[in-house]
Order: sequence, then structure tokens, then C-alpha cells
Amino acid sequence: MSHGPATPLSATAGALTGAAHVPGDKSISHRSLILGAMAVGETQVTGLLEGEDVMATAAAMRAFGATVEKRGDVWSVHGVGVGGFLEPEDVIDCGNSGTSVRLIMGAAATHGFAVTYTGDGSLRKRPMARVTDPLALFGAAAHGRSGGRLPMTVVGASDPVPVRYEVPVPSAQVKSAVLLAGLAAPGETVVVEREATRDHSERMLKGFGADLEVGIEGDANVITLRGQPDLTPQTIAVPRDPSSAAFPVCAALIVPGSDVLVPNIGLNPTRAGLFETLRDMGADLTYENVREEGGEPCADLRARFSPDLRGIEVPPERAASMIDEYPILSVVAANASGTTVMRGVAELRVKESDRIAAMADGLQACGVTVRDGDDWWEVDGRGPGGVEGGATVAVHLDHRVAMSFLVASMAAKRAITVDDSGPVATSFPAFRSLMEGLGARFS
Repeated sequence: MSHGPATPLSATAGALTGAAHVPGDKSISHRSLILGAMAVGETQVTGLLEGEDVMATAAAMRAFGATVEKRGDVWSVHGVGVGGFLEPEDVIDCGNSGTSVRLIMGAAATHGFAVTYTGDGSLRKRPMARVTDPLALFGAAAHGRSGGRLPMTVVGASDPVPVRYEVPVPSAQVKSAVLLAGLAAPGETVVVEREATRDHSERMLKGFGADLEVGIEGDANVITLRGQPDLTPQTIAVPRDPSSAAFPVCAALIVPGSDVLVPNIGLNPTRAGLFETLRDMGADLTYENVREEGGEPCADLRARFSPDLRGIEVPPERAASMIDEYPILSVVAANASGTTVMRGVAELRVKESDRIAAMADGLQACGVTVRDGDDWWEVDGRGPGGVEGGATVAVHLDHRVAMSFLVASMAAKRAITVDDSGPVATSFPAFRSLMEGLGARFS
């Protein structure tokens, strides 16, 4: 991705108050469009995340014969039914979206025609064999560039057979591709996963009326889908993204006098570990109007300034449900009393940046003591408002690191400057205006 000159930024804040309308959840947005296209009748979706990735999925569903259009605030999907996809007239371009290409390959693999997929330079480098290997078991054949890369043509199975597949490496995308392929196959498609991954596909398939069961065999999750169901169109309000909600929620907890409401937040247990952890630390965080949308649990989340936050040891088994939220958690930990210990987080070393190193360096520059190892780190809290600040920190082109330090700046004794705020626009372009709406000031 090309990136212009660095734009330094810092933030200050009095009490943060009001409602924070964060973007819709990307995972659920993709699946709303795909399952809507495979149902018979009209699915209506509000709160769809209208980013480039999700728009690539919308364009693909049109290419397969579904009608997808936006009317006012509502996206309308007129589906063609399970097994009813039409052969696209052109190549399916998924842009930069790995979720789009892997899920759509699955959904189309049990239709008896060929589809050619491509994407941008980044997506064309990513291997697709993780998905095409299990799809071959249904009878589909993939022909791509060396290393299983795009552009790639997948010839769908005209007489698909049901499949039992054990996912070799934990991946919600691979699991979802196999389940979507199983929709148009006869009999039972079974996916076995040794390590649980995000379960948006299972919940939403059930929400659309698929016959799906999740059970346990030994130490594995076993998902059984009965093929060729009639999917029923749904009215879905896409829950808002818990990873984006983390920033206004955590800011409210550490800035004195704050009281912020984040409406319609997804509380899927595979994603909401941060909120559980904050409550363990003594955060004044309440769930109001708890309900379900498209099979997904959600609620309105209310966060108030919490002067009695205390450090805890975060259970390592919770890491998968909050891996993207450790940078902002470390900022809350710096404003708590006592030490917060985070283990089992080696994955943070290989995200957009080495997030442990980036956060540790920045926090230490602001007067906070941090210790770290290969797969653990701990932060010594300085109590409410105890972070000195005053430093300029490097964010290493990482959007979450940048937003975390801007939140830290709002509660610090002296403003903290991030060396480059540009990356924030890649994941959460509305971050600045949303926080300004609550009372933050940026300079």
C-alpha cells in the first residue's frame, strides 16, 4: 500500500460523553451478503460496513445472479436459492479481500461451472491452497498460478459429494468455505476443528435456517451441516465491530467524568474477550438491551470513567478472542493500579507490526514500566491519570498502535504524539470524527 508523508497527531480530552456509532462488523457484513444471495426472497441488511472489501463481495453476488442494491440506509439482497448461482460472465475481482475470495470460492465450488478469481497485487501473492484443497474433496478442481495463487479458475463440482474435513491449521475462513460449499452438496458435510475459531458462519447459517449442529468429539469441535436446505431470507442489523468499539470504550474508562454509550455492539464470545477482561479489572462497563441479530448476540455497551481499575493476569485461553485488543488493553493497564500480565500472545509479534515491541517502547517513553518475552508482556500500572506522557512514539504503520496511543494521550499528564496518524484511515477512517463527537481534541 502506498503511503504519503507522515502526519504526526496528538489528542487531549475533557470528559467524553455521548453515543459512539462505530463501523459495522466486517465478518458479519460479508456473510450477510453471501447468505442473503443463497436464500430465496429478499434479505434486508442495515449497518453494513461499506468498505472496499465488503463491496467486492456485493459485486460478486451480483455476478452470480443475486440482486444487491442499496435503498436509503438499507441494503436489499434478492437471493437465488441454494445451488442457484448463475455462471458469471466475467472474472470475479476480490480486490484486497481474502475473506471475499475464500468464502465465495467455497459458496460457488459445488455449482457445475467454472469461475475465475483475481485480486489486487497483495491478494495475488496469498496462497489459496488452504481453501482449494478441501474444495477438491467435493469434486471441484482449481487451476491457478504457481504456489496456488490468483488469478485462479475453479471448476465447480457438477455432482458434489459430501465431505468430512479436519482443518489442519485454525482458520475461520477455511471452515466457512467448506460449510458454504456443503450447502449445495447432498448429505452431511462435517468440519472438525481442533482449535475453535470465530463462529460467525455457524451462527448465521443457523439464523438463515440451515440444519447445522455443533458438537464435541474428544478435544475437537465437530460441525455438521445437512446439505441442500432452503435458506430463509432475514432482516439483519449488522452488529458494530467490537475491535473498533474498543477505542471509545477504553477512552471512557480512563478519562475522568466520561460516560459513553456504544449502541449495537457484537458480543460474540469468540470476539468479546476484551470486555470480559475490562470487567475483571473493575471497569464500570454495562450491557443494556441484550438481544440477537442474525444469530449473533449483541447489546448496547455503556462505559463510564473507572478510577478503581486494577491490574490482573489475563487468562491465556482468552487471547484468541481479543488478540487485536491487547495494544489498547495495555493503555488501560497503564492507568490501573498494580500489574497486568498478558500471556500466550506470540501472535502479536507478527501482526501489522511487532505490536508488543511497539507498545512497550511507546509506553516506556511515557514513563510506564513494561517487561516482555517471546509470548508474554506485563505492564505496571501508574493509577488513574498517572501516565506522564509528553513523548513522540513510533507507530510502525500500525493502525491499532496509533489509535491506542491517541487514547493514551487523552488521559496522560502531557499529550502524547504519534509519529504518523495516516494508518488509522486504513481501518477506522471515522476514528477522529467519532472521538471528536465525544469531546476529544486533536492537534
